[in-house]
This record gives sequence, C-alpha cells and structure tokens, in this order.
Amino acid sequence: MNRLVAAAMSVALSLACGSTAAVAQAAPPAASPTPVAPRPALAPPASAVPVVMTMGDLMNTLVQPRHLKLGLAGQAQNWPLAKYALEQLRAALANIASVKPKFAGFPVGELVDLALTPPFNAVDAAIKQQDAQKFATAFAQVTQGCNACHMELNHAFVVIKVPDASAFPNQDFSPKR
Repeated sequence: MNRLVAAAMSVALSLACGSTAAVAQAAPPAASPTPVAPRPALAPPASAVPVVMTMGDLMNTLVQPRHLKLGLAGQAQNWPLAKYALEQLRAALANIASVKPKFAGFPVGELVDLALTPPFNAVDAAIKQQDAQKFATAFAQVTQGCNACHMELNHAFVVIKVPDASAFPNQDFSPKR
C-alpha cells in the first residue's frame, strides 16, 4: 500500500512540475508509450505594443496604494511598516517624475517637491518619534499636499482622503512585537 501511495504522489508531483521522467520511473511501463510534445516557449505576439501608462495610471497604481498603506501603518502605529511605506511613496513619486517630467505643462518633480517635501519630512519625524498624534497631523498634511497638486493641475475633482478602511484585506497592518 505504501508503495502505491508513493507512486501516486510521485506521478502527481511530476505532473504538477511538468516532468515526465518521474512518471516513467514511478509508473510501470505502458504497452505503447505516447510521446509527449515539448511545450513551446511563451513569447509575446509579434504585434505586441508596449503599454504607455498615463499619469492617472501611474498615480492609481503606484502612488495611491502607497499613500493608503502609509496611512494605515501609521494609524496602526506600525512604525517599521510606516517607515517602509513612506520610502516607497517617495520612490514612486520620484520614478514618476523621471518617467513623466512634465504633465499638463507643469514640472512634475517640482510640484511634488513643493507640495510634499515638508509634510513628508513631518511624517518621517513622527515615525522616528513613534508619535501617533504627530503622525496623524503630518499625514493629513501629506493628503492636503496631494489635493493641492491636483488642484494646481486642474484635477480638483481627484480628491484624496485620509484612509478610513483598508483596500488590502490580505495585509495585516498591526505592529509585530
């Protein structure tokens, strides 16, 4: 019985891994083996066109989730995660400024610096002090900076707020002590 279970597990494992060698070793030889054709390598279609992300795409995929995670980490007083989220948010904005140096005729890097450097520095200080009250105040200023930038770019209809719920049900923001 143990030999049968071992053979079945070997067959299942080899099928999951795409290997036929282990199947040949585990199973008794078949009367007429059927050759298995090799799998073709995955390649993009010849007509593939690279995706060009708009400023909205970049903000929605790179900045907004990091803003949310920074806010949630600070609210949970998970200071290592908040530090990491702040670093990630700053890096995302720097990357966007390098990829899209101008938007609607405005210099992206300069707008980000003007709107967010002072509040980012205040958030950083609050994280280092592990001060939840200072973090909340500074994070609200980051959020106001985001909205000020949107207004400057004639996108006042894009209103960011301090998060009141997580969009990441698979992440625990509570501190691990």
